[in-house]
Amino acid sequence: MSRTVAQLITDTIADLGVTDVWGVVGDALNPITDAVRTDERLRWIGVRHEEAGAFAAGAQAQVGPAGLGVCMGTVGPGSIHLLNGLYDAKKSGAPVLAICGQVPTTELGSDYFQEVDNDALFSDVAVYSRTITSAAQAAPMLEQALNAALQRRGVAVLTVPGDVGSLDLPKGTRVPHVVRRRPAPVAASEDVATAARLLADGPVTLLVGQGARGARDQVLALAERLQAPMVLTLKAKPGLEHDNAYQVGQSGLIGNPAAQQAFEDCRTLFLVGTDFPYRDWYPDGKTVLQLDLAGDRIGRRVPVELGLVGDAARTLDALLPQLAAHDDAGHLTACRDHYLSWHERQQHLADPGYDHERLGVIRKAFDNPEHAIRPEALAAAVDRHAAQDAIFTSDTGMATTWMARFITMSGTRELLGSFNLGSMANAMPQALGVAAAHPDRQVVGLCGDGGLTMLLGDLITAVSHGLAPKLVVFDNGSLGMVRLEQEQGGLPTFGTELANPDLAAVARAIGWSATRVEDPHELDDAVARFLAEPGPALLDVVTNPDEISVPGRITPAQVWGFAIAKSTEVIESARSR
Repeated sequence: MSRTVAQLITDTIADLGVTDVWGVVGDALNPITDAVRTDERLRWIGVRHEEAGAFAAGAQAQVGPAGLGVCMGTVGPGSIHLLNGLYDAKKSGAPVLAICGQVPTTELGSDYFQEVDNDALFSDVAVYSRTITSAAQAAPMLEQALNAALQRRGVAVLTVPGDVGSLDLPKGTRVPHVVRRRPAPVAASEDVATAARLLADGPVTLLVGQGARGARDQVLALAERLQAPMVLTLKAKPGLEHDNAYQVGQSGLIGNPAAQQAFEDCRTLFLVGTDFPYRDWYPDGKTVLQLDLAGDRIGRRVPVELGLVGDAARTLDALLPQLAAHDDAGHLTACRDHYLSWHERQQHLADPGYDHERLGVIRKAFDNPEHAIRPEALAAAVDRHAAQDAIFTSDTGMATTWMARFITMSGTRELLGSFNLGSMANAMPQALGVAAAHPDRQVVGLCGDGGLTMLLGDLITAVSHGLAPKLVVFDNGSLGMVRLEQEQGGLPTFGTELANPDLAAVARAIGWSATRVEDPHELDDAVARFLAEPGPALLDVVTNPDEISVPGRITPAQVWGFAIAKSTEVIESARSR
């Protein structure tokens, strides 16, 4: 019996270990969704918005066993809706195959109903984007698409017109050959020798990113050899934060002053597996080395003295024997002491009794009212009660700040977020994807109220497909990060307030177990009960909207801007009375 184009696609992805296909059904996709229906290895997960499906597929590509995510969107608007989630996959280096419907081949180019030029539409987001217009093209194009996605760690888009999916394959059509292994080269030996010479000039600080997560032992040995404090990017927290006597947290807006001290007080800065994009947070006047698997990333954020192109683990294995041990631990000790002192002060904010115990005379104008729940306390409670193998997803914005500061990636915890694209609304659909891929692990989504409500309809997806993520909502009634940015710029807040419903009541109506928390003294028990729920659960915590996070470095302009903004807000509030 001959196979169809649609069956070739589903057979191939199932052979690669893909188990879930995310999307919204539509007429152009009917042959392919029917092929999914009849393949026992595959599960169709119908979402309420294609963007959620793309986010879920991207999450599965990053932490799922297949290392590849698959999503689908039908002709025109259905395919367009995939774009934001696919851009997140692109920016995250997540291999995703997007299968898009198209008008019949006889109507291509005629401005037919719903027709969109998918090859043009996806040209920027995809490493491969082509339209199959005959059965003979199906196998080679599918092969090229999958190899491009897996080898270049990006998005591949295959567009299938409505009359092509059901076509029989030509006799003798070969099975696509998919290459999964990627090269892991060692940097050039002369560059490794030069790096050893440059790193002899201390004090040294390490900036370590996701590209070094597979090189934990080597990075720790490097820090010990150089007596170097280690600033971790957000994506390096899993795998490198726990049991690490050298790490001093993050830099940037979510960072802390100890990380900035590590930057400012070093003579040599060594970037290992990171493309940390924020130029303003790099120190000036340092000797900079950068090790990265992708040569085109070398020097694009900060000028470097030396670039090493290679795999982090293998290159550090070659470098370590050539490094002389540093015997002066002063730089490391100073930065670590600063970090531990800052961390201890932060923990006070997570204590519900902290505000009650302080004397009223030291309260500041924007301190926490006694009745309000600090977002720090919520994040700390999640950290205490979450499983040691939990997988976290985090929305962009203030939820990420509290996660970075109060949730430790201990044990085998994992973390996902839209950390490169910076999209809103990613945490919930990514949690759906992870929960589908790992039903045996606790999956915790850290959601902003603005992000969750943007794709709120896909709470239904968890119920309809038996998925059990746990969603924590930082419900501060505002777009908190935007509000902070406005105030730092000297502007009164505008357009940031959110008129939220009772999100727990909404979730219960959909079929979730859900609780709303408004009393800080009920928070810890509520978090523990919520995380113990067997099915999908949502915890709607009303947090203080005036809580601010102080970055690791504050400029006079930011202080002045904040003062002006607050003064303006007070005046405008008085005028409105």
